[in-house]
Amino acid sequence: MKKDLLEIQLACFNLGENLFAVDIMRIKEIIEPHKIASLPWTSRFLEGVINLRGMVVPVMDMRKRFGMAPMKNRGTEKLLLVTLFRQLLALQVDDVQEVITVAAVDIKPAPDVDSEPGAECLLGVCLSGGKLFMILDIDSLLAPGEVSELQLARG
Repeated sequence: MKKDLLEIQLACFNLGENLFAVDIMRIKEIIEPHKIASLPWTSRFLEGVINLRGMVVPVMDMRKRFGMAPMKNRGTEKLLLVTLFRQLLALQVDDVQEVITVAAVDIKPAPDVDSEPGAECLLGVCLSGGKLFMILDIDSLLAPGEVSELQLARG
């Protein structure tokens, strides 16, 4: 996300009651869930991989990434396809809500909650329609040491 922009469009999604947003320019596609093939090793965040039109795409469970309990009532979840470290990654979220346009001046700094899981991924927060959205920094979803895990999952 560039600081010199006057407005930014954000794709909003939820994980339970928590509302998140990511720069729409980082999203390649939003798709329905695919059958996930599990990985032969234990991963902190990766659920497995999907076959997307002949491409192997790792899937990150965003609930796991933020230390949340698994979703109880499945059926609405979506996959946000983003590019991370020059490869495609599917972010599994509970549901995609809407796309909002926010003035850059209305984006406030992220709260200081460094000890919480995923806090390092928060870029800022914004209000829209009376709702508070936490804006994610896609590039911070994986620590440098976890990038090799993502590349290994892709094969």
